[in-house]
Amino acid sequence: MTTMSSIWPLFDLKLRTPRLELRPITDQDIPAAVDAARSGIHEPGRNPFSTPWSELPDDELGPNMARWYWRCRAECTPENWTLLLGIWHEGQFVGCQDVGAKELAALKTVSTGSWLKQSVQGVGLGKEMRAAVVLWAFDWLGAEVAESEAAQWNTASLGVSRSLGYEPNGITRKAWGSKVQTVQHVRVTPDTFKRPEWSLQVQGHEAAAKFLSVR
Repeated sequence: MTTMSSIWPLFDLKLRTPRLELRPITDQDIPAAVDAARSGIHEPGRNPFSTPWSELPDDELGPNMARWYWRCRAECTPENWTLLLGIWHEGQFVGCQDVGAKELAALKTVSTGSWLKQSVQGVGLGKEMRAAVVLWAFDWLGAEVAESEAAQWNTASLGVSRSLGYEPNGITRKAWGSKVQTVQHVRVTPDTFKRPEWSLQVQGHEAAAKFLSVR
């Protein structure tokens, strides 16, 4: 029998850390993702996202999030992909960690971004989920660089980066919704990465790697 996983093997990928499970967001997960976002991600007027999606009215937030999840799937090719991993903590959907790459075979570089609902911030989950995708990128995908960025005022995100061994990689000015922000770019390599003491558990990697043409 043909299953959704046989058509879209990325759905079988699971990354497990001591406190978290990361897995691709399915259509069945979208309502939980929207509820988590609606519960609050950041203080009003302190938007950490270059596209201010989290500030949309409730009746627009859900459709906008669904379109983004569908678009990332529709545009996923071995040459250019963004994988949106839902974060489950104690059985609850609490955020999203994305990891993506352009021309991974040649550039050996991935980029990441994330969000967590406010009620679980400040206890190290952001660091744990970032470490998970960096470990997967370096140890399973063969990446040699992981990049990220944050508004210069976003000390929480930049603190996570620093704690994992990321180093500054230049600054730029970007349109951040209706504002202009100074953005700090950071990068980490296997040599500078501060590996966690725990081991990452990975399920479904082989089919996902084949789908993404990772050798």
